[in-house]
Amino acid sequence: MILLIQYTLIFAAVLILVALGGMFSERSGIINLGLEGIMVFGAMAGAMVMVLLPSHASKATIIILTLVAAAVAGMLSSLFIAVACINFKADQTLIGTALNMLATASATVIVKAFNTSRSDGTDFSAKLDYVTGHKAFLIHIGELEVSWFIIVAALLLICSTVFFYKTKFALRLRACGEHPQAADSVGINVYAMRYAGVLLSGFLGGLGGIIYIAAANSTWHFDYGVAGAGFLALAVMIFGQWKPERIAWSAVLFAVFRSLSNVNGGIDFLANLHIPGTIYNMFPYIVSLIVLALTSKNSRAPKAEGIPYDKGAR
Repeated sequence: MILLIQYTLIFAAVLILVALGGMFSERSGIINLGLEGIMVFGAMAGAMVMVLLPSHASKATIIILTLVAAAVAGMLSSLFIAVACINFKADQTLIGTALNMLATASATVIVKAFNTSRSDGTDFSAKLDYVTGHKAFLIHIGELEVSWFIIVAALLLICSTVFFYKTKFALRLRACGEHPQAADSVGINVYAMRYAGVLLSGFLGGLGGIIYIAAANSTWHFDYGVAGAGFLALAVMIFGQWKPERIAWSAVLFAVFRSLSNVNGGIDFLANLHIPGTIYNMFPYIVSLIVLALTSKNSRAPKAEGIPYDKGAR
């Protein structure tokens, strides 16, 4: 049961951050289907830092630099969506899909080139496992083993909730996703607000990516990206009605089902059922389809999401 709680917290942290990123982007009016790709870029950058840092680096140094690298990479990759969708008014669904494909292909090529160029012959995935094996990111609360990343995610959830409900900036951001012409008429720069929303999604999505590989997987074969975690986060965002507190509870629900694939052998009741591990891997996606099918009629997305803003239109 302890192991189930640990994995649930880890996957919940990933889904919360990435879903919050999608929320900020869509609240500004930009559909971000590229969260999967943003996670890949953030994960790759953070993992590179983990690999390249000397073994004698302090825990604080490893954690801070890894998080910064992942966040910066996520924001830079999200600019691809921002420029294409805001400046060039490209189809937001196609751009998000293109970023997802680009990210997985780029990560595969870059990491293979990186492994080839290393003089010590150390494989990237093996070294990543070595770094996490030193438990630089873990603290112990009794029998419970908690990652620092979970604490970071909890703090960012609190900050995002306060920011979303208590700041003028977030109010303006939300106005741009509901009625950008009205927002523009009172002096709000819709383009700047939408850029801010997309960059926030890149920041949070990049952090979600590094948490996924450093805390949840330990090793990662880049050919498989983040195994659909970005799309699962989108389901969490929709089920959470684009609101931070609902997203948090939705993420925990989905994380419980996602964690079963990691711990089913360690729970006697589940082990006695003799269900193949691949079935447990399918659980969160099956649940997401069922939940979205049952709740889609009550979902209320921002009115102007997915619609390119034309300053001259009224």
